[in-house]
Amino acid sequence: MGEVLRFQRPADKTVRGEPLWREAVGQQLREERAATGERLTDVAGRAGVSTQYLSELERGLKEPSSEVLAALAGALRLSVADLTSRAVGRLTGLRGPVALAA
Repeated sequence: MGEVLRFQRPADKTVRGEPLWREAVGQQLREERAATGERLTDVAGRAGVSTQYLSELERGLKEPSSEVLAALAGALRLSVADLTSRAVGRLTGLRGPVALAA
Protein backbone atom coordinates (compact mmCIF):
# COMPACT_ATOMS: atom_id res chain seq x y z
CA MET A 1 0.00 0.00 0.00
CA GLY A 2 0.95 3.64 -0.41
CA GLU A 3 2.31 5.95 2.21
CA VAL A 4 -0.19 7.44 4.67
CA LEU A 5 -0.14 11.23 4.65
CA ARG A 6 -1.02 12.93 7.88
CA PHE A 7 -2.07 16.53 8.25
CA GLN A 8 -0.64 18.16 11.29
CA ARG A 9 -2.23 21.42 12.37
CA PRO A 10 0.27 24.03 13.50
CA ALA A 11 -0.03 24.80 17.21
CA ASP A 12 -0.23 28.57 16.92
CA LYS A 13 -1.59 31.12 14.46
CA THR A 14 1.74 32.73 13.74
CA VAL A 15 2.99 29.53 12.13
CA ARG A 16 0.08 29.13 9.73
CA GLY A 17 -0.02 32.82 8.85
CA GLU A 18 -3.61 33.92 8.88
CA PRO A 19 -6.55 33.22 11.17
CA LEU A 20 -9.18 30.66 10.32
CA TRP A 21 -12.70 31.79 9.42
CA ARG A 22 -14.06 30.43 12.71
CA GLU A 23 -11.46 32.46 14.61
CA ALA A 24 -12.33 35.68 12.78
CA VAL A 25 -16.06 35.10 13.33
CA GLY A 26 -15.46 34.27 16.98
CA GLN A 27 -13.42 37.41 17.56
CA GLN A 28 -16.10 39.48 15.87
CA LEU A 29 -18.87 37.90 17.94
CA ARG A 30 -16.96 38.68 21.13
CA GLU A 31 -16.25 42.24 20.02
CA GLU A 32 -19.89 42.88 19.13
CA ARG A 33 -21.09 41.44 22.44
CA ALA A 34 -18.54 43.41 24.44
CA ALA A 35 -19.50 46.63 22.64
CA THR A 36 -23.04 46.26 24.00
CA GLY A 37 -21.82 45.36 27.48
CA GLU A 38 -23.77 42.12 27.46
CA ARG A 39 -22.88 38.87 29.14
CA LEU A 40 -22.47 35.57 27.31
CA THR A 41 -25.64 34.37 29.01
CA ASP A 42 -27.70 37.27 27.66
CA VAL A 43 -26.72 36.81 24.00
CA ALA A 44 -26.75 33.01 24.16
CA GLY A 45 -30.25 33.03 25.64
CA ARG A 46 -31.65 35.27 22.91
CA ALA A 47 -29.94 33.20 20.21
CA GLY A 48 -31.14 29.89 21.64
CA VAL A 49 -27.66 28.42 22.18
CA SER A 50 -25.88 27.43 25.36
CA THR A 51 -23.51 29.82 27.08
CA GLN A 52 -20.76 27.20 26.79
CA TYR A 53 -21.28 26.90 23.02
CA LEU A 54 -21.19 30.68 22.53
CA SER A 55 -17.99 30.82 24.57
CA GLU A 56 -16.43 28.14 22.34
CA LEU A 57 -17.54 30.06 19.23
CA GLU A 58 -16.04 33.31 20.53
CA ARG A 59 -12.74 31.55 21.23
CA GLY A 60 -12.67 30.14 17.69
CA LEU A 61 -12.93 26.54 18.85
CA LYS A 62 -16.18 25.75 17.04
CA GLU A 63 -17.48 26.62 13.59
CA PRO A 64 -21.07 27.92 13.65
CA SER A 65 -23.65 26.71 11.18
CA SER A 66 -25.40 29.31 9.05
CA GLU A 67 -28.49 28.94 11.26
CA VAL A 68 -26.53 29.59 14.45
CA LEU A 69 -24.73 32.51 12.82
CA ALA A 70 -28.09 34.03 11.86
CA ALA A 71 -29.44 33.52 15.38
CA LEU A 72 -26.38 35.13 16.95
CA ALA A 73 -26.42 38.04 14.54
CA GLY A 74 -30.08 38.63 15.41
CA ALA A 75 -29.34 38.38 19.13
CA LEU A 76 -26.67 41.05 18.64
CA ARG A 77 -29.12 43.17 16.62
CA LEU A 78 -27.07 42.79 13.44
CA SER A 79 -27.76 41.32 10.03
CA VAL A 80 -25.80 38.26 8.99
CA ALA A 81 -24.29 40.39 6.21
CA ASP A 82 -23.02 42.98 8.73
CA LEU A 83 -21.58 40.36 11.06
CA THR A 84 -19.85 38.39 8.32
CA SER A 85 -18.53 41.44 6.48
CA ARG A 86 -16.95 42.63 9.72
CA ALA A 87 -15.38 39.19 10.18
CA VAL A 88 -14.08 39.37 6.59
CA GLY A 89 -12.56 42.73 7.52
CA ARG A 90 -10.57 40.92 10.21
CA LEU A 91 -9.20 38.51 7.62
CA THR A 92 -8.36 41.16 5.05
CA GLY A 93 -7.22 43.88 7.42
CA LEU A 94 -10.08 46.16 6.40
CA ARG A 95 -12.24 47.95 8.92
CA GLY A 96 -15.60 49.56 8.38
CA PRO A 97 -17.99 49.15 5.45
CA VAL A 98 -16.63 47.74 2.23
CA ALA A 99 -17.76 49.22 -1.10
CA LEU A 100 -17.22 47.24 -4.27
CA ALA A 101 -17.11 48.97 -7.64
CA ALA A 102 -19.00 47.35 -10.50
